[in-house]
Amino acid sequence: MNMDPEIRQLVQTIHDCPTQAVLVAAGAGTQALSDLLGVAGATRTLLEALIPYSEASFNEFLGQKPPQYVADETARLLAGRAFTRARWLAPGESRVVGLACTATIVTDRPKRGQHRAHIATWQPSRLICHRLHLYKGARDRAGEENVVSRTLLNALAQSCGIKHLVPNPFVTGEDLVVQVTDFEQLVSKLKRAEISYFGVFDHGMTVCDESAPKALLSGAFNPLHDGHLTLARVTAELLGQEVAFELSVNNADKPPLVTKIALERISQFAGRYQIFASNAPTFVEKSRLYPGTTFIVGYDTAVRILYPHYYGNNIKDLENALHEIEKQGCSFLVAGRTAADGHFYQVDDLAIPQRFQRLFKGIPSDLFRKDISSTELRRSGMKGSR
Repeated sequence: MNMDPEIRQLVQTIHDCPTQAVLVAAGAGTQALSDLLGVAGATRTLLEALIPYSEASFNEFLGQKPPQYVADETARLLAGRAFTRARWLAPGESRVVGLACTATIVTDRPKRGQHRAHIATWQPSRLICHRLHLYKGARDRAGEENVVSRTLLNALAQSCGIKHLVPNPFVTGEDLVVQVTDFEQLVSKLKRAEISYFGVFDHGMTVCDESAPKALLSGAFNPLHDGHLTLARVTAELLGQEVAFELSVNNADKPPLVTKIALERISQFAGRYQIFASNAPTFVEKSRLYPGTTFIVGYDTAVRILYPHYYGNNIKDLENALHEIEKQGCSFLVAGRTAADGHFYQVDDLAIPQRFQRLFKGIPSDLFRKDISSTELRRSGMKGSR
């Protein structure tokens, strides 16, 4: 079948852009893949394409069974997983995108519900979701596939910064709703102190200054690795509640994270885990933002929390800080660490003032002992978690 000249031109323009994509399509959207492959230069654009058609394949890629297979939230989760996959396949590349479609269109049997498609693109700076409702009975399957695939190509083009899109043959009664989640704007607001913190859920929806969970695993996540993920899983089971991750754009020992780096750190959690970002470099400040929270930290971080140097070498100021953390209802769960001397250091090795002993609890070594260093991963050039 001959390709529409407008589609061919758009695909060629996409191929000429530096953006690379992982595409995931379920239910519809395969014509868009065929169009991308049908124009020379597809290897510059497509890192990978997946068609998870069976429930087992869909669930395995997503890492969970979604509440609904054809829904905005599911499209965002798919796009997040595709984005994580793209970052893994093209490490160090900032121009990658996760592109996903989940749809229900005409089949060989009648359907009770609406014919619709949910398409999402996930990039470091933003997440865009397109919700398309098709007028039932207006087209055959090929006609509906054409509309969905054109929408999918336009979504990819927009993620590349292309403004000239292909027209879509909508009929009366159909609508396309576009929702944008701007992560870059949130980081900018955070850096301007317009908000205290924000959270990004695994499905990409965000909250500001609310809904913080009561267990946070704090870190720099440079990069996020299996040690972090295993620690989160173990402590969630230990505490009997959800554990989210927490990143501060400010650090007591280092310059503040620039927006681009902050977005890259947050990007690592796309489609998989919940991440909160704040301006709070110290745990006293974190306790004010997240009262009643258990902070999960490694042994090295716990040492710094208790190091008088960070309190002007004033023991009284250290105790005042711990007292405020206690008043905020916060506490610490500490993971042990093997040091360069070969000794495995745990919470009992910490120099905790007597009256604050109950603020620090250790994670049993038989539950967690995974010595992975972000510094060593960076030095060796190894990838973090996927």
